[in-house]
Amino acid sequence: MLQKTTLKTEILAGVSTFLATMYIIVVNPAILSQSGMPFNGVLTATVLLSFFSSLMMGLYARNPIVVAPGMGMNAFFTFTAVKGMGISYQVALGAVFWAGIIFLLLSIFNVRTQIVKAIPKQLRYAISAGIGLFITLIGFANAKFIVPNPATIIGIASLHDPIIITFLIGLAITMIVLSKHIQGGIIIGILLTTILAIPIGRWWGDASAINFGQKTLVTWQGIFAAPDFSLLFQLDIINSLKISLLPVIFAFVFTDLFDSLSTFVGVAEAADLYDDKGEPQNIKQSLLTDAVATTLGGLLGSSPGTAFIESAVGISQGGRTGATAITAGLLFLPFMFLSPLLSIIPAIATAPALIVVGVLMMKPVIKIHWDKLDDAIPAFIAMVLIPFTYSITQGIIWGFLSWTIIKILNKKSKEVSWMLIIIDIFAIWALYLGH
Repeated sequence: MLQKTTLKTEILAGVSTFLATMYIIVVNPAILSQSGMPFNGVLTATVLLSFFSSLMMGLYARNPIVVAPGMGMNAFFTFTAVKGMGISYQVALGAVFWAGIIFLLLSIFNVRTQIVKAIPKQLRYAISAGIGLFITLIGFANAKFIVPNPATIIGIASLHDPIIITFLIGLAITMIVLSKHIQGGIIIGILLTTILAIPIGRWWGDASAINFGQKTLVTWQGIFAAPDFSLLFQLDIINSLKISLLPVIFAFVFTDLFDSLSTFVGVAEAADLYDDKGEPQNIKQSLLTDAVATTLGGLLGSSPGTAFIESAVGISQGGRTGATAITAGLLFLPFMFLSPLLSIIPAIATAPALIVVGVLMMKPVIKIHWDKLDDAIPAFIAMVLIPFTYSITQGIIWGFLSWTIIKILNKKSKEVSWMLIIIDIFAIWALYLGH
């Protein structure tokens, strides 16, 4: 479909998209560094992955969509794969690499069509919402707002603590600027919260009081530094192929697949970017780009890359072609040299960003058929088990299994495809391996 646009419009749209997505430059290292990876190394990998993948999306798939490390998958990488399963980040990077290879094969041989049809839309909506809740929980936990409590499992930290007060002010600022639809709202929230955190440990309170492990939250490191390529090709390709790690690869593949497809469909709907067959424009090339971005994540030292739904911001500004993605991709590159400046941002400054991203991911929950219990129950199980078990994998597995059991017992086996049965077998296998 021929798009009526101008180069000026596309460039401005690319700038808008970049402002909406650039928070990932800070947030991705903040999350992945908790797995033991060096912050500066992850920042370099994040920038390179976003640059190359967005460039490929613009030049090859010719779509106005930014590709960068995905929220949700970075949380899965750190908290489920590395911390939850006790594997090294090198092995987890290997799992990312193999997930990308599988995604590539699924895209090339068009198997993705059967898989997408096999996964009930109700579960897709629930998984997206569940990941949003998971990311929100991580945000509150990173800010130490939610803390362990022996009596109630979890509880809220003291509201008299300067760190908690600063976090709440930062959260309020972030919510206000986003609700006013100010471009770059998440970044504004991160920067203002960082500024508010400067007095902590210097003139106000003790930053180490709730175990952040440092005397001050914000410590000046400088502005410029050479890129840190220490994570380049650090993946463990061999050990990541162990049978016990197949559920991890499985979760990366399917989460990435759902995420990218929902983004492409949503963006196509927003901008009327459909081809003559009524499918999202250049969908095969876009999925191949997404698959390459996942593989690159393992090679460069990051969680998988995926299409960003925030690309809709640039599209709302008139972006219709690959020039929008190319512009945004190029804008990522200079930040590779700013790791000292960006590393001063404390956890309480990125925590509000995680929470509001969680809010944005809850939108599909309104599409769940809550009045049909045979749809609602499996969807609800998938959605709540993701944050409750601190595992995206567990939510997906139990969502699939409960859907299959309820539909068959209700004599609605037509809603359970043969591909879903195969997925269920893999899910049961994953549960067996995990215990």
